[in-house]
Amino acid sequence: MAEAIGKTIDAKGQLIIEAGTGTGKTFAYLVPAIESEKKVILSTGTKALQEQLFHRDLPLIRDALAKPLDIALLKGRANYLCSYRLEQHLFQQSEIRDPVLIDELVRVKRWSNETENGDIGELADIAEDSRALPYVTSTVDNCLGKDCPDFQKCYLTKARKKAKDADLVVVNHHLFLADMVLKDVGFGELIPDAQLVVFDEAHQLPDIAASYFGETVSSRQIVELAKDLRRVYLTELKDMKQLGKAADMMEKAAADLRLQFGVDPERGNWRVKSQDAGVEMGVERLIDAIGFGYDVMKLAVGRSKELDVLFERGASYKSALAKICNVNELGYSYWYETTKRHVSLHITPLNVAERFSQHMGALKASWVFTSATLQVGDSFEHFSEQLGLKDARTLFLPSPFDYPTQSLLYVPRKLAEPGPKLQAKDLLLAALPQIQASGGRCFFLFTSYRMMNQIADLLPELVDFPVLVQGTAPKRLLLEEFVAAGNAVLLATASFWEGVDVRGDALSCVIIDKLPFAAPDEPLLQARIEDCRLRGGDPFMEVQLPQAVLTLKQGAGRLIRDIHDKGVLMICDGRLVSRRYGQVFLASLPPMPRTRCEDKASQFLRQLGTEEGETESELQA
Repeated sequence: MAEAIGKTIDAKGQLIIEAGTGTGKTFAYLVPAIESEKKVILSTGTKALQEQLFHRDLPLIRDALAKPLDIALLKGRANYLCSYRLEQHLFQQSEIRDPVLIDELVRVKRWSNETENGDIGELADIAEDSRALPYVTSTVDNCLGKDCPDFQKCYLTKARKKAKDADLVVVNHHLFLADMVLKDVGFGELIPDAQLVVFDEAHQLPDIAASYFGETVSSRQIVELAKDLRRVYLTELKDMKQLGKAADMMEKAAADLRLQFGVDPERGNWRVKSQDAGVEMGVERLIDAIGFGYDVMKLAVGRSKELDVLFERGASYKSALAKICNVNELGYSYWYETTKRHVSLHITPLNVAERFSQHMGALKASWVFTSATLQVGDSFEHFSEQLGLKDARTLFLPSPFDYPTQSLLYVPRKLAEPGPKLQAKDLLLAALPQIQASGGRCFFLFTSYRMMNQIADLLPELVDFPVLVQGTAPKRLLLEEFVAAGNAVLLATASFWEGVDVRGDALSCVIIDKLPFAAPDEPLLQARIEDCRLRGGDPFMEVQLPQAVLTLKQGAGRLIRDIHDKGVLMICDGRLVSRRYGQVFLASLPPMPRTRCEDKASQFLRQLGTEEGETESELQA
């Protein structure tokens, strides 16, 4: 893998690599990247992997190669303290009227006197989802840039300068794509141009790119604009009462629009929902309120630097809302999503290949895309077409693990196929023998919260093992508790299907409730299916199946993480065997022996328990 990347760097080419779990792909791309002595950007799927690369893997390889290398970690702006916004909101405490929020702002202020880099991740005094964070960080919309009074001591500016001067910069996909969009619309660049770009966890790129190449307007954005406008009126432009009126109108219109949707969070097709009379009226009022605010702010442009920024924000929301309300454009998905307090409206392009490939062409660099899950069957075509990688070389490197002896794939025979007939109790009865045989030490992965919660209600009464459920604690803490227990059962959905690394005896069984086809009412999927149909294609084979195959590969990859790991992968879905498309799934999984016999799977797990007990006795002796 390292040799292939080295050749790609020399040729200024493109390379797509699927490297199975345990290949050592992190070291395989770090070594040629560092040896090349070129300007490098490493983009990862998550902030957690960013931290691991920067703090653990990179220093290790740099020291082993004895290469002088200046490295930098660059996160999105929401990860850095904005001292100007902090001071502004502390000054306006009387307007907040929330003692808990004020207390958290004071704690942030205390921390701000100690921090060197302003990384919010260091802030241990308040929760990750604290309401104070939007008050002490900036967005592209509300940042004053060089006009900010605190520009010289801005933590974000310092981090970007360090990245610009570094030899190697570690970012994440969201930041990279945000930079790509900013370059597209002429606002400059966050990430310095590079000679080599490496994407780890590259399978996430197409969907993340689609979200960044689209447009979004949310009631939260409008409310934040109204709050900032009201603050400018009360501090700088007290003679313009219309600013206060505009802020009130926008805030009320945003809240009223949310009331037109159901109480519970939902997502759906905006083309359909926008035809609802109440929603249509709510949108019209919001458009009128933003338009009024725009006209009033226009009268004060030039009197306040902060108001000038607010005027630009208002203009961008006005423009984006007009695009989202024009639901007749082809090639886009129009969708909405609600939380308990807010609603967001989205327009997302169905194809990002042209824009992504144009950006690649503009940056004269070498490009490497790697992940453990890029192929569907034996082909990279699905991934390369999504990103427009027409000239890329491809390389498949399987895991070095001995799957025929380390693992077993079990598909239960006596279980109804997924659908109305499959009840939670039936699924649990099929899975229970394997949970018992493995002595806990099990991941039970679900494709829906509904089924997970039903099993969570039933399972604790049937086993003596600790039962951990996603959502009851932060992901990191749940994993630590799972490993520490040594015999726990973890029930989880999508976020635990990838990026989770549990090695050793704590995990010996992974159970997957069904083949992970995306919900047919998912708006972006719906739009892609319709687009494929209009092009004369087969939506199931070209859209739904490839996505499900990649997701299943990720989930299956949780089981064997090390040369010493052993275990059973149980997929509770007979379609894997009974349907023709099941062969595509099976061809994409590691070469595990297969069985439909419950006793054979249970015996495999019990034998593991015996072997581990003997090993422990030998160590004690």
